[in-house]
Amino acid sequence: MIIVIGSINLDLIATVERLPAPGETVPGNGFSTAPGGKGANQALAAARAGAKVRMVGAVGKDPFAVQALDLLKAGAVDLSGVAEMHASTGTALILVGGAGENMIAVVPGANASVVPGDLAKALLAKGDVVLLQHEIPLETVEAALDAARDAGAVTVLNAAPFHSGVTAWLAKADHVVANETEFDLYADALALPAGDRPTRMRAFAEKTGRVVIVTLGGDGVLAASPGGFHQVPALKIEPVDTVGAGDTFCGYLAAGLSSGLPLEDALARAAAAGSLACLKPGAQPSIPLKADVDAALAAALPDEGR
Repeated sequence: MIIVIGSINLDLIATVERLPAPGETVPGNGFSTAPGGKGANQALAAARAGAKVRMVGAVGKDPFAVQALDLLKAGAVDLSGVAEMHASTGTALILVGGAGENMIAVVPGANASVVPGDLAKALLAKGDVVLLQHEIPLETVEAALDAARDAGAVTVLNAAPFHSGVTAWLAKADHVVANETEFDLYADALALPAGDRPTRMRAFAEKTGRVVIVTLGGDGVLAASPGGFHQVPALKIEPVDTVGAGDTFCGYLAAGLSSGLPLEDALARAAAAGSLACLKPGAQPSIPLKADVDAALAAALPDEGR
């Protein structure tokens, strides 16, 4: 079982020819809404990867909540751990530029109500994979890492968005996932030895005994563990919208680890899924199904028998 403890949002998405500079207004050419939130996105990705998933989080008692949970329900995610609060459902305001790049502002709403006491709803058990992010209170994230360790579960922490305050307990996670910008910020905050990114990743892995994974967008993924270093390419695509790629990667990674795949194979599946998620607009609507990832890997690596 994969337990996702995290945010649930409704995304409000505007498309523009190019992203505005500070203080600038640019015309838009489209608007849509879609379910989102890093926690919910990752839960749906894990479910579409074929895993059994339980979600712990919170929404408001408002119309946005129905839309925010719609695809999770359709994906058979267990929502018994999702509370209804009097606060508004979390929202993300997203601008998507013509080249697929994005800018995002997140309003937490009910996500700020997810407290350590809610972890009882997770029903943690030995062998579970617990997937976490930084869009709920950080004290809850740290408490979840401790509870998972006590239960014998494996943890995957998507350390996003960046928070300098988590450096004291970042190494409580078995697997830390960050994009290149976030990792560089954490490396500085942790005072890791100077060097290029792979060198600093190896330093983190050796210092903590954990796995650190850095996503590089179209350049693929790097991973350092105490026992080795991996570099996995992304699929060659023309991106339409990159907003859900990182969350898709994390959900598929958790599913791969839960199914017992070796780290390098789990990374390859997750990287392929993240690439495919860039081919459609919207964080959750763009998440590929397991069969889509299987087909893409088979087409990209016909000689590897994937």
